[in-house]
Amino acid sequence: MPEQDLISQGLELMILGMGVVFVFLTMLVFVTGTMSKLVNKLAPEVEAPAPAPRRPAAAPAAGVDPQLLKVLSAAVKEHRANQK
Repeated sequence: MPEQDLISQGLELMILGMGVVFVFLTMLVFVTGTMSKLVNKLAPEVEAPAPAPRRPAAAPAAGVDPQLLKVLSAAVKEHRANQK
């Protein structure tokens, strides 16, 4: 076979392969998008699970100022309340 024929066959095969991959990926994008829309329509929305119960606070370490501990606890509670 002449070299020119091999090169042209190689180019045809490359273009065919790239075309098949492009068509497949395009179909995949559309099918995935359609499936996502369909699932959002048909499936009921799931509520968020209830938060897990909190553990009791650990006893303060020896030498910790009780007033500082109260201030820090109040600051944490305020921060958590603002997050909701």
